[in-house]
Amino acid sequence: MGSELIIIPVIFGAIFGVFYLYFSTRNKERLALIEKGADASIFMKGKQQAAPIWKVLILNLALLLMGIGIGIFIASILHYNLGVDDDVAYPGTIFLMAGIGLFAGFTMTKNLDKE
Repeated sequence: MGSELIIIPVIFGAIFGVFYLYFSTRNKERLALIEKGADASIFMKGKQQAAPIWKVLILNLALLLMGIGIGIFIASILHYNLGVDDDVAYPGTIFLMAGIGLFAGFTMTKNLDKE
């Protein structure tokens, strides 16, 4: 009975520990680079040409939902016209087309970052 009370603080403690180590290590690395004379602009390198996060989310969500819809459509064609078992056709094509949609979204996101 006492183990339920310990689980929540342990989870929060682990999350706090991970973030603390990440930020303290990052701070120490940056201070060491500054002491060696590195330019401070290297810390902002990744934030210059990034696409807005809402564009990336909308693009990936739209392509994921279109992939799921196309997967259902193809599965119904496989089931009714070709006689494939519906327990195989629906999950298989839905996951396949959703994965293809997410891959297309990843590729299009890379192109958004180049612009």
